[in-house]
Amino acid sequence: MWRARAAAVCVVCQSLANSSYGVKGKSPLQKLHLVSRSIHHPHYTSSKFQRPPLRTSIQQFSSLNHLPLRKTKLLSVKYGYLSHRNFWVARLASRLLKLRYLVLGSAVGGGYTAKKTYDQWKEMLPDLSDYKWIVPDFIWELDEHIDFEKLSKALPDAEDFAKLLPDFDKIGESLSSLKGFFSPDSQGETAFRATDQGYENDKQYKKGLLGELILLQQEIQQHEEEARRAAGQYNMGSSQQKRKVSDKEKIDQLQEELLHTQLKYQRILERLEKENKELRKLVLQKDDKGIHQRKLKKSLIDMYSEVLDILSDYDASYNTQDHLPRVVVVGDQSAGKTSVLEMIAQARIFPRGSGEMMTRSPVKVTLSEGPHHVALFKDSSREFDLTKEEDLAALRNEIEIRMRKSVKEGCTVSAETISLNVKGPGLQRMVLVDLPGVISTVTSGMAPDTKDTIFSISKAYMQNPNAIILCIQDGSVDAERSIVTDLVSQMDPHGKRTIFVLTKVDLAERNVASPNRIQQIIEGKLFPMKALGYFAVVTGKGNSSESIESIKDYEEEFFQNSKLLKTCMLKAHQVTTRNLSLAVSDCFWKMVRESVEQQADAFKATRFNLETEWKNNYPRLRELDRNELFEKAKNEILDEVISLSQVTPKHWEEILQKTLWERVSTHVIENIYLPAAQTTNSGTFNTTVDIKLKQWTDKQLPNKAVEVAWETLQEEFSHFMTEKKGKEHDDIFDKLKQAVKEESIKRHKWNERAEDSLRVIQHNALEDRSISDKQQWDAAIHFMEDTLQSRLKDTESVIEDMVGPDWKKRWLYWVGRTKEQNIRNETKNELEKMIKCNEDHAAYLANDEVTTVRKNLEAKGVAVDPCLIKDTWHQVYRRHFLRTALSHCNLCRRGFYYYQRHFVDSELECNDVVLFWRIQRMLAITANTLRQQLTNTEVRRLEKNVKEVLEDFAEDSDKKVKLLTGKRVQLAEDLKKVREIQEKLEAFIEALHQEK
Repeated sequence: MWRARAAAVCVVCQSLANSSYGVKGKSPLQKLHLVSRSIHHPHYTSSKFQRPPLRTSIQQFSSLNHLPLRKTKLLSVKYGYLSHRNFWVARLASRLLKLRYLVLGSAVGGGYTAKKTYDQWKEMLPDLSDYKWIVPDFIWELDEHIDFEKLSKALPDAEDFAKLLPDFDKIGESLSSLKGFFSPDSQGETAFRATDQGYENDKQYKKGLLGELILLQQEIQQHEEEARRAAGQYNMGSSQQKRKVSDKEKIDQLQEELLHTQLKYQRILERLEKENKELRKLVLQKDDKGIHQRKLKKSLIDMYSEVLDILSDYDASYNTQDHLPRVVVVGDQSAGKTSVLEMIAQARIFPRGSGEMMTRSPVKVTLSEGPHHVALFKDSSREFDLTKEEDLAALRNEIEIRMRKSVKEGCTVSAETISLNVKGPGLQRMVLVDLPGVISTVTSGMAPDTKDTIFSISKAYMQNPNAIILCIQDGSVDAERSIVTDLVSQMDPHGKRTIFVLTKVDLAERNVASPNRIQQIIEGKLFPMKALGYFAVVTGKGNSSESIESIKDYEEEFFQNSKLLKTCMLKAHQVTTRNLSLAVSDCFWKMVRESVEQQADAFKATRFNLETEWKNNYPRLRELDRNELFEKAKNEILDEVISLSQVTPKHWEEILQKTLWERVSTHVIENIYLPAAQTTNSGTFNTTVDIKLKQWTDKQLPNKAVEVAWETLQEEFSHFMTEKKGKEHDDIFDKLKQAVKEESIKRHKWNERAEDSLRVIQHNALEDRSISDKQQWDAAIHFMEDTLQSRLKDTESVIEDMVGPDWKKRWLYWVGRTKEQNIRNETKNELEKMIKCNEDHAAYLANDEVTTVRKNLEAKGVAVDPCLIKDTWHQVYRRHFLRTALSHCNLCRRGFYYYQRHFVDSELECNDVVLFWRIQRMLAITANTLRQQLTNTEVRRLEKNVKEVLEDFAEDSDKKVKLLTGKRVQLAEDLKKVREIQEKLEAFIEALHQEK
């Protein structure tokens, strides 16, 4: 039977020897398994191949130990393989079935051990769920858009990550123990072994940075316990006074070790954070598939900052105050507020000065994480690269310019907030507001109310019950000189939302005689002010050109060598700006989570009240805010400008001709027609008329025509702008339309070359004396008659005002004449007698005629001045002349026949009719020319001006507020703001809950 079994084993061994598992060619006999060699070769006895002891601590047991192996007598065989063919198939199947159980048992045992090891590693790892917010939301979705096989090639060296992998040596030992299953033991009784190894050495898995952190935490706790025990022993009774010196040295040594351990712990944390920052930066910068070209989801802090920006512009007319949290940075002037803020933002972004006030208005800084260290303003798209010195200088200059612009004339500080966003890898997410430094005395050059204004601005921000107050105290000056601590104590007497920061600790340690004073400040025992936490920081050596990295190195070096830490006056978590920023960020988000939902409910109630008020007051109107109303008015105005091009040419020419004649008729009658009519013959009349017309055309007429055209365009434009359109008219646009009209007209200028071309046209029209037909002659007669009658009516009205009412009006209306009117009436009567005596009298009185009239009036008892006589004569003669010209005009109605014969053999001369025909034709041609200029050029230019004005008004928010006013507009504005705030708050709350 043993021979059969040996034969089966031989077959198995031969198959193994013929296989090529890692061995080229045929395996030598010496390489066979020990069991095979002991069976086949008697020269190699089993005593020569003792099983080595196991190197691992394994609990050995066998599932087959109830079947002891029988001792068999091995047959002597020759060197080589012995083939036994009796029942070899059955025996081979039996051995293979046993081999199956061995393999299956090994797999089960190995799987159980691997699972137990995995659970042990999982328990060792720290809980990082609280830091899930560090990774933006879109990172969790990167596997859908990024090929991580390509991304892995861009990652840093994997040596650091290998430390977090399991110990392969340990796994190798487990595999070796499994391999030993195939080796026979001294009795050959072990057929199967399963391992269940306990967790013997905790430190062998604690490799890498996380393991070092855990070990350091344990060491810190051990050092603290030893320090407490040593301190307790040191404070025991007099029985241990002999060991006082040695115990004190032991305490100092333990404190020194504790300090070094804490600093090492801090450096490892910083190293881990730096590696994490670099890794995340690489992930964010990776753009193989256009991540940055797609619209990314806004970060949580950006959403929150938008809400604060909207609230800063919202007028709380409905008692909905802004109680959302933000970090308010307050402190005395030159206490180091700006430096602390720059250390938190990791960039020198603020203007700096030596002793003078630099922060002149509140600056809201929103810190968020991003792949690049950049800064940008809320109302600008320009990004400032904070890694470049020229961009930093430009940013500081821009902030200073904005501050000076916000300060009104006669003031030193302003309450207007400047909003700035700073993004960068590793920045703590929060919103900080840097306020002007509190001063105790108003110096020369400052406005008298500067101190009170700064106090009011600071109180306005600190009275927010959810605002976190970051109180900055200068450690290099006496604490009693501080003003800000009293102010903070008034606003937060219980210190539930105040964090105290002591700056310039390096100067304080060097200058303060008693270091215990610094300890009292940090422990909150020196000031009556209470706070959530106390921190001590160093913000550089006072050199404005220092970089943030050099300041960090100096701060770390100072605290590493500081006696304040070595003597435990300060604790490690209370120092450095890094710990400060972490604490402020945690406090900020805790306050946000506690208060944001309450604020959202308040704005929801306000929105309901506003919507109800709108429905009650304006049920049929849409809720249009100021910008939407401006767009509606803009469209109406542009439509009205286009309506100018729809005016008919006939309407333009009638208006232009009528207006131009009204403007020049006085000059034609007084300066051209009357002087020419005083001549004695027709030749002199025509010569005088030609000279007068030429002078008029060269100097005045074209300019008057252009003025008339421009005024006509304004009147038509105003008519369309102010015309009410029935029920569709909305009087809320009236002020805006009026302002647009005035500004457009002010900007519009007529084409300068229009006068030159118009002058030539008018000169040619006035030189033409040829009347072609009777119809034109009659039109000239009608035009002359209307003009003379209008002038006669005006003259009679003037005379009536001079002499008073006639006897009919005196009897009917019971009115009388004044003394001056009686004198003028007598003078008029005397002058009319003179005209009756000589109807062809000249237009002017001679001096002897004036004397004669005066003496005649004196004879009647009327004392009169010669000037009054001449003035009265001008109107009397004018009436006489116009009456004579009208009678002559009637005679010329039949004079067209004589005109065609050039008045030969005729006593009738109608040269005045020809003059008026020339004037009439000139007016018609001028009106036609001006109409063409209006429709072809000026209307389009006016439309362009209107568009420019509307665009300027659209960009000027103050102008829109001034021109679009009223309860309806304000209610719509408030409703829009409240809706926007509520929607953004709800979106923020939803994102906040998802982050949890």
